[in-house]
Order: sequence, then structure tokens, then C-alpha cells
Amino acid sequence: MKWFIHEWRLFQRSTLSVVAILLLLALTTMSVWSGLKEVERQHQTIEHLASIHEQDVAAIADQYADAGDVGYPAYYTFHNTWDAPSDAAFLALGLRDAAPYVLRVRALGLQAQLYEGEVFNPELALSGRFDFAFVLIYLVPLFVIALLHDLISVEHQSGRLGLLLSLPDGTRIWRRRVALRYGLLLTCLVVPVLIGAVVAGTAWTTVSMVVFVAASYLAFWVGLALLVATRGWRSVTNATALMGAWVMLTLVLPTLANVALVRTIPVHQGVDLMLAQRQIVHGAWEVPRERTMQRFFESHPEWKDTAPLAKGFQWKWYFAFHQVGDESVAGQAQQYREGLLKRQAWTDRIGWFLPGVGAQVALHQFANTDLPAQLHYQDQIANYHKQIRTYYYPYLFNDLEFNSAKFDARPVFKPDSHDAGSIHMHTWMMLMLCWLIAGLGIRSIYN
Repeated sequence: MKWFIHEWRLFQRSTLSVVAILLLLALTTMSVWSGLKEVERQHQTIEHLASIHEQDVAAIADQYADAGDVGYPAYYTFHNTWDAPSDAAFLALGLRDAAPYVLRVRALGLQAQLYEGEVFNPELALSGRFDFAFVLIYLVPLFVIALLHDLISVEHQSGRLGLLLSLPDGTRIWRRRVALRYGLLLTCLVVPVLIGAVVAGTAWTTVSMVVFVAASYLAFWVGLALLVATRGWRSVTNATALMGAWVMLTLVLPTLANVALVRTIPVHQGVDLMLAQRQIVHGAWEVPRERTMQRFFESHPEWKDTAPLAKGFQWKWYFAFHQVGDESVAGQAQQYREGLLKRQAWTDRIGWFLPGVGAQVALHQFANTDLPAQLHYQDQIANYHKQIRTYYYPYLFNDLEFNSAKFDARPVFKPDSHDAGSIHMHTWMMLMLCWLIAGLGIRSIYN
């Protein structure tokens, strides 16, 4: 313990080092606080919109529920869905900053409703919010560089290096200094996370995985800094080399990889899918009604023996061609989904040799804010939409009476609970790389 007290006293003499540690602690605290506030805001938004939704549904019920014709309540009634943030979402907000987490759907065509809110360029949101993931991936390496780039060169420039190396097991000095700085940096990251986890009620299994990823990513940059610091270069050269590595590993290479993925795996935006579905739906007014119903009965044979269409407008034909519109773009929707998942799979692989990408993917996975989590929410919406249609179809095709009691018995959305998640193989590969570089950095001290 004496060595720690001695190294701590030496560390305190460096005003720059103390300021750097305090600044990192402040930034991490701010990021955790910002994440908690955003999650709280999303919860409040979900509750507020749910209240407004109930008022809207009550107004629809007063006007149409007892009208006898199911078409009007089926057409005008919105059904609320929501995706509440997980207890770890405050650490890495991910796609929750861009994708909708509340969506009201009707019994009409689903595809147009899923992507109706996608009216912005997602690339504008790449920088994301100021959360813990941002501090860890982009800012922590800068603090490592500030604390370790002159670890040995400053002793060489002051003329003390030869004396220190002549001492028995002189390398212990560097090991102690590295251990102290690594411990201080990790403490600045972990303490705010633990406090935030207590406030948010985060599962400790998730917290432990987040801490392990943070410790591994920090170890990578410490190892890389040691590999450079032990080359015998001047402090300015070390800092320049490490800053170049930071720019390449956190900015340039991830951007180039993203551009390569976009060009190699082209994926149309969801808005294109929405427009394709709407074009088919709007064109159905010009198609003979019998042809539309025949296409509908191909996928819904249970209704083919119901009464034929009468003259004039009928709600069952209207809802049928909306469903036909969805089925007409089902192939495009599947291709869109497969393209997104293929990009995600390659992003996971890129994380094997770009620790920043790998750590970010892991944090988003633990927080349930990644692409699979968003697609899972869409799957829940699709299943709920099917329940709504299935509920209304008997009244539409069998001309059954519809009243307020049956309106109140309509399906209610029940969101799935978020899984705690686990460390996937691609994350293990990234962690192995981090500790390998850390080990090589420690080994370089002995040479």
C-alpha cells in the first residue's frame, strides 16, 4: 500500500493529470445523468401519449361504437403501441434517438404506418446523444493519451531515465504508474455507472458486463499507449502518433467501413417501402373489386365463402385491398429487413478488429437499443396488427352487429419485457483483442 501512497503523491504534483481525472469524472457523470434524464423523458412521453390516446379512443367510441357498422370504428380507431426503454438504456441510447418508440396503428395497411415517421436522413443522427457510450468510445482514449504519452519520455528528457533503470527491478516504477492511472480512469468510468444503475434499477448482470467491456476497452488504449511510449520517442512524437491512432481507429476507419457497407449492401429506406405500399393501395380503386377480393381470399381462404360484394362501397373490400397492398410489398419488406440485418452482421465482424465499433455494438446490445431490438419492436407491432385485423374481420365479412361492448373488447397491446442480454461471440473476439494489446503493452515495459 505504501507504493500506492507514494505514486499518488507524485501523481498529485502534475496539475494536468489531476485536472484530466476530474474532467473525465465530470464528463462521465454528466453522460450518465443525461442518459437518465432522456430515459425519464421517454417514459413520460409514453405515459402522456397513452393518456391522449385514451381520450381519442373515447371520442371515437362515443361517435361510432354503437353505430352498428363496424367499418367506422375499425377505420377511425388507432391502437397504441410502445417500446419502453430498458433499465440499461441510459448507458447507450442507440437507435432510440432516431427510431420511434411509440406508434399508433389502425387496421389498415401496416407497412405504410411503420415507416410513416421516417422523414429524416438517419445519417444526420450518427453522432448520437451525449451518453456513456459516447464518453467511453470517443473521449476516454484522449484521457489515456494525456496521462500516458510521456510516461517514459519525460524521464528521458529530464535525464532521470538512466538512474531509474539502474535500480533493482526498475520496471516496477512503470508498472505502478500504469496501474495507478488505469485504476483512476476506470474508477471515473465505473462509479457514475454504478450510481446510475442503482437509480435506474439496472440488473447487476448487465452492469457487470458493461463494466467488463469498459475495462477491456480502456485496457486496449492503455496497452496501445504503452507500445508507443516505450519506443524511445520524444513526448510530442508519442502524442502525435497516439492522436493519429485515435483518429484512425475511432473516426476514419469506422467511417470508411460504414461507406463500404452502404455500397456493398444497398438498402432502400423505409420511406420507399411506404410509398410502394401506398401506390398499390391507391391503385386498388381502379382495379375491379372482384379481382381484389380474389387476391385477398388467396391468403385468407377462411373468408372466401362469405357473401359476395353488393353494389356500392363496402368496408370489407376497403380493408381487403389494404391487406393486399401489404402482401404485395411483403417481398420488398423482407429484403429491407434482411439488408439491415446483413449490415448489422458485418458491423459485428468489423468490431473484431476495431475495438471502438465492437464496444459500441456491445453496449447497445446490453441496453437493448440496437437494430435487433428495434426490429423486435416492429415484430410486436406486426403481431398486434394481425390481432386487430383478426378481431374485426368476423364483423366485416359476416355482417355481425357491432356495439360498444364489443368495441371495448378489442385487443390491447402487451409489450414484451427486455432480456438482460449476454456477451456474444463477436464481443468476445473484441475483448480478446483488447487484452492482447494490453498484454503486449505491459510486456513492452520489460524490454
